Amino acid sequence: MEFNRLLQIRRIYAQAAALELPRGREIVERWPDADVVLVDNHWNIPEVHGDETNVPRWSRIKTEALVLGVKKALTVKPNGRSADFIAPSTANGCAMACAYCYVPRHKGYSNPVTVFANIDQIAGALERHVRRQGMKLEPNQCDPELWVYDIGENSDCSVDALISDNVEDLVKLFRDLPTAKLSFATKYVNRAMLGWDHGGHTRIRFSLMPADLAKSVDVRTSPVAERMAAINDFVDAGYEVHMNFSPVIITDTWLSDWEVLLRQLDATLTTAAKAQLAAEVIFLTHNERLHDVNLGWHPQAESVLWRPDLQESKVSSNGFTNVRYRAGSKAGYVRQLAALIEEITPYCRIRYAF
Repeated sequence: MEFNRLLQIRRIYAQAAALELPRGREIVERWPDADVVLVDNHWNIPEVHGDETNVPRWSRIKTEALVLGVKKALTVKPNGRSADFIAPSTANGCAMACAYCYVPRHKGYSNPVTVFANIDQIAGALERHVRRQGMKLEPNQCDPELWVYDIGENSDCSVDALISDNVEDLVKLFRDLPTAKLSFATKYVNRAMLGWDHGGHTRIRFSLMPADLAKSVDVRTSPVAERMAAINDFVDAGYEVHMNFSPVIITDTWLSDWEVLLRQLDATLTTAAKAQLAAEVIFLTHNERLHDVNLGWHPQAESVLWRPDLQESKVSSNGFTNVRYRAGSKAGYVRQLAALIEEITPYCRIRYAF
C-alpha cells in the first residue's frame, strides 16, 4: 500500500498540549506501536530538525517520524497568486521528498510531517476571517466569485489526509461557507478523497512536470501519469481541478519535454475536465542551503536544479540566498511555454506565470 510506503511511523514527537487534544490522541491511536517522545517545541527537535548528520537519512526520517504540535500563529495572510489568502497551516513538512522543496529551507534537514492538533482553533480562525470578508464583489484571477484560501502552503494536503482528519475537516467547513472555497496543490493521488462531501468548494491543483525529470526530482510522489489521469476522476467527483505546471526546470530539452507532457495531457483529459481547466506556471526557484543539503543525499538532482550558467542570486527577506533564472532569459522561457500551452491545450487558461 502507498500508505505503508510513505508512512511507517515508529516515533511520534509530541508536545504535551497536543496530546491533550482529541486530534492528537486520534493520531497517536493510528500508530499504537510507535514510541511517543515528549518535546517542548515542535520546531526545535535536534534529533529530527537542523542536524546535518541526518542528511543521508532524509527519506527514512520522513517515513518513520511524525511530529504533533499546537499551532500558535493563526494569521490569515493575503496572497493574490494561487489564492486570495493563505490559511494557517494544519501541518508542515512532507512525507515526500521533492529535491527542490522550499519548506526545508525553514524547517531543517529532515523535514517530516508536523501535524497541528488544535484543528478547532484553526478552523474557527478561518471561519471568522471568511465571514468578515463578506461577498467577493470584484472578480480576479484567483476566482471570479468566491474568496480562495490556500490551505497547503507548507505541506501536501493529500498526504496529510492519510495522517489525520484535519484536511477533511476544512473541506467540510468550506462546503458550508457560501462565499469561499479552499485550494491546495498536490503531487499525491489520494483516492479516498473522491468520496468526500465537499460541496464544490474545493479546488485541487495537481502539479505536473515532464515525467522523466519528475523521476529524478519528484522523489516519493505519485507518478506524473497517475496524477494526470486522476484529474478526470476528481472532476467526475465534483471537484474543481486545476494544474500547477511546477516547477518548470530549464534543461537542454525542456521545451520538447513539455510538448510531450502537454500532448499526453490533451489525450488523457475528458471533455468535462478540459472545460473547467486552468493552470499556474511556476518556474524553479532554488536555494543555496538546500543545494548543499541535496549534495549530501541526492546529488544527481543538482545537475538540473543548480545551474549557475542560467541563474542569478537574490537574497530573500529571511536572509537566504535564492537562485532564479535570469530575468531577461526567464521572460523568454515564459513566452515559449505559454505559446506551447496555447498551441496544444488552448482550453487551458493560464491563471498566472512567474
